[in-house]
Amino acid sequence: MSFADNLASIQQRIHAACARAGRDAQSIMLLAVSKTQPPEAIGQAVQIGQIFFGENKVQEAKAKIPSAPGKARWHFIGHLQSNKAREAVELFEMIQSVDSLSLARELSKRCDQAAKSMPVLLEVNAAGESSKFGYQPELLRSELRELASLPRLSVQGLMTIPPFAADPEKSRLFFRRLRELKSQCEDVLQTPLPHLSMGMSGDFEIAIQEGATIVRIGTALFGPRKARPV
Repeated sequence: MSFADNLASIQQRIHAACARAGRDAQSIMLLAVSKTQPPEAIGQAVQIGQIFFGENKVQEAKAKIPSAPGKARWHFIGHLQSNKAREAVELFEMIQSVDSLSLARELSKRCDQAAKSMPVLLEVNAAGESSKFGYQPELLRSELRELASLPRLSVQGLMTIPPFAADPEKSRLFFRRLRELKSQCEDVLQTPLPHLSMGMSGDFEIAIQEGATIVRIGTALFGPRKARPV
């Protein structure tokens, strides 16, 4: 199937999931995960109407974004090292994977140097997996006020990647935990946090039912990723 066919199918499934959950489909951002995809594929996707793209490596994005259509809008969704913060600030309009206070401080400093503000999401390791990055909920709660006080960052919500499971229902618990944690964070900050970034190709409908506002779809849009040459 073509990208256009895949996009239409995903959009239909988003509408159906929203209808089941009593939500407006316009409240969902479809973020196309474009890692390993060439600029030509991005250009074709933009022509069809897909605008938001997610990249997880700064170096790949740095090579790709200048060749992509100017209409494309870019979010960073991978693990970000502090030494890449300056380039990330230059390239992206949202960073969804802030997972430490030290990284947040570096991003705020780099944003100040660039005279810009950056919307960010705080990445949560909802399952406590040792192999994944992300805040433990207790540490996030303890550092939340300081994170939210950084002058050039705007905390917009939370992001998570649940453990892989063949059955998408097994992701529901982690999505629910993230929604509940967002509510706790809103109580601490006394302000709404508009975004929950959760759900990928295999489980985005469950994520929508549990409150996702951003779903990150790669394989179901672009097809299986080709292995990179060794």
